[in-house]
Amino acid sequence: MELTTIKLVTIITEAILEERILRELRQLGARGYTVGEVRGEGTRGVHASEWEGKSLRIETLVAPEVAEQILQHLATTYFPYFAVIAYMIDVQVVRGDKFRG
Repeated sequence: MELTTIKLVTIITEAILEERILRELRQLGARGYTVGEVRGEGTRGVHASEWEGKSLRIETLVAPEVAEQILQHLATTYFPYFAVIAYMIDVQVVRGDKFRG
């Protein structure tokens, strides 16, 4: 079994941005993603009620250069205006060719 090291990019965002961010991920080179609802507490505090909206965790496995483009795009487009955080870590996957362009 051969393992390939790629990047796991994780984005925590307001649910209202879901469709926009997913579209942009594909445009930037992501070939797939996983989305789930999450809750927690950060610098902006805990959501007090449902009307404030849900938060999502979006994850995608991509080549290092795509990961860097995604993080740069998020930093420029979303960080100053929305409750969005993002990070990347190295992961090892089987069938690494599935995640490269």
